[in-house]
Amino acid sequence: MDQVRCALYARVSTVGQQSVPAQLEALREYATHRGWLIVKEISDVRSGIKRRPQRDALMADARARRLDAIVIMKLDRWGRSLPDLVGTMQELADLGVGFVSVSDSLDLTTAAGRALAGMLSVFAAFERDLIRERVRFGMEAAKRRGTRSGKPIGRPTVTAGRTVEVRALRAQGLSLPTIVAKTGLSYGSVQRLASGKGKVQCSE
Repeated sequence: MDQVRCALYARVSTVGQQSVPAQLEALREYATHRGWLIVKEISDVRSGIKRRPQRDALMADARARRLDAIVIMKLDRWGRSLPDLVGTMQELADLGVGFVSVSDSLDLTTAAGRALAGMLSVFAAFERDLIRERVRFGMEAAKRRGTRSGKPIGRPTVTAGRTVEVRALRAQGLSLPTIVAKTGLSYGSVQRLASGKGKVQCSE
């Protein structure tokens, strides 16, 4: 069997966390113990939640099949969020690329590790459902507050009168930009009304 080609990934974002050299040293020791060939060592230092260029480059290497495994120190060093963590692990599994988190004793090259990843996907779905529920409750609460204060919630509807106005101007041969200037409606609203789609939502 060919030797497993692995990449080591370390990340430090805040003061007081284990340093990048310390992480890489521990990861090298792990890979050497497994008899894996280290083909790349990567670190993201003080990278943000949304921007981790080195991690993104590592995923590109995995997609190109230049790696057989990725080794990290802890899951929170890799994932931007639980859904992101599970999503990238699932993609790596689909690619046939192993994923190991040394401190968390998570090894997706084993059956037990893959089973744990399946459990994590359930929690990720649960988190997404909670977020959607919080958003829905927030919107409902805002609507109730708007009703009590007499203020409308959301984008107001274009009235039938504005619809007739737009279509009449269009029938006179006026261009859409001219109608926008005359009515004060957005270009998108004018375009939809002029096309005969009727009552639309707009920001006016």
